[in-house]
Amino acid sequence: MAARTIVIDHGSGFLKAGFSGFNEPQMVFPSIVNYIPCRENPGPSYARRRVSLGIDICHPETFSYPVHRGRVLNWEGVEHIWSFVLEKHRLENEDSPVMVTEFPLREPADRQKTLEIMFELLNVPSILLADQLEMSLYASGLLTGVVVDSGYGLTRVQPFHLGCPLRSSAKMLEFAGQDLSAYLFKSLFKEDDNRHNLFQVDTVAATQLTKCYVPQNLGEALDFCQSLPRGSDEHNSYQLPDGTPVELTPMQRLAPEMFFSPEVFDLQRPSISQAVLDSIETCEASMHPLLVSHLMACGGNTLYPGFTNRLYKLIADHFSSTKATMWVGSNRNFSVWLGASVVAHLSTYKSKWMTKEEYDESFKL
Repeated sequence: MAARTIVIDHGSGFLKAGFSGFNEPQMVFPSIVNYIPCRENPGPSYARRRVSLGIDICHPETFSYPVHRGRVLNWEGVEHIWSFVLEKHRLENEDSPVMVTEFPLREPADRQKTLEIMFELLNVPSILLADQLEMSLYASGLLTGVVVDSGYGLTRVQPFHLGCPLRSSAKMLEFAGQDLSAYLFKSLFKEDDNRHNLFQVDTVAATQLTKCYVPQNLGEALDFCQSLPRGSDEHNSYQLPDGTPVELTPMQRLAPEMFFSPEVFDLQRPSISQAVLDSIETCEASMHPLLVSHLMACGGNTLYPGFTNRLYKLIADHFSSTKATMWVGSNRNFSVWLGASVVAHLSTYKSKWMTKEEYDESFKL
C-alpha cells in the first residue's frame, strides 16, 4: 500500500482512528450518534430525522450507541461515524486504503454490509478487515499467549498459539464497562437516575475515570475506607449542580470490584478472573506454562488502578507451579488499534486486502 493506511477500531463505547505508523490513534471519541427532528418533519418519523455525531446538548434524550455489546444495532449510525472519520483523514491522503477491525458479534451479513458501506458509499480504494483480539496480540509483540480484553460492552479472553487463536478455549462475557456505569448511575442517583441527563452522564464518567479503583482485598479496603473520618479525603466527593458536595460511599469508589466479585453486586455471572482461568484450563495441560507466562491485558477496564495486579495475583496463585508474566502496556486501551497499525503494512497480510475492483467482481450483481 503506497499511501498511509487509515486504521479504524470501532468499539461499543469508543471509536479509535488514525493513520498507521503512529504510537496512538489521532482520533478517539465516544461511539454515539443522535437524531434531531428536521424542521420539515418535527415528529418522530424515522425516515426524515437528521443524524449527527455525539450528544446534542439541546436534545440529550436523542443520543444512542449504534454498537451495543459488539453487535451493530444501527448501521446508519455506523456509516455516519465512518464517514466523519474518513472525511477528516482524507484531507491529507485522499486515496488512503482503510483497515477496519471487525465487530466481535457480527452476523454473517455484517461483513458484506461493511464492504458495501466502505466501497459503495464511502469509495475507499481497498480495505482489510481484521480480528480485534488478534490485533491486540500483535500490539504486544507476541505470537503465543492469552489476550484478556475488557472494554465498554464485552470482556473477551482468547488464547493464541503461534498466531493462531485456540477458538475452543475462547470465553466471552457480556459484562464490562457499561455494567459498571449502570451500577454507578443507580447507586449515585437512585430512583432519579437518567442515562440521558448530561450532569449524571458527566458525574458517572468522572467518577469512573478519577475515583474508582480495584482493591487487592475487598474486606481490608472497606475497613480502611470506613475508618476514615468523614470529609477527610477531598477527592472522595462530587458536586451537585447547585454546588453541594456529596461524598462517595466506599462501594462506589470500589465499584470495579464487580469484575472480580460480581456476586457482591448481586450479578449472576462469572468474574473476569474466573473466565481467564477457565479459558486456560480448557487448553492442553502441556500448554499451560507457556500461556500463563504470556498474559496480555488490554481494554479500558484494565486501566483501573489495581486491576492488572489483582488479575495477575489470582492467576499466579492458581497456577502456582508456573511463573506467570503479564504484559501491561501504558496504551493498552488502544491495543487493538496499535496492533492494526502495525499489521497494516505487513507483507504477510497483503493477500487479505480487498480492492474495489475485486469487490465489484465478487459481490456486485
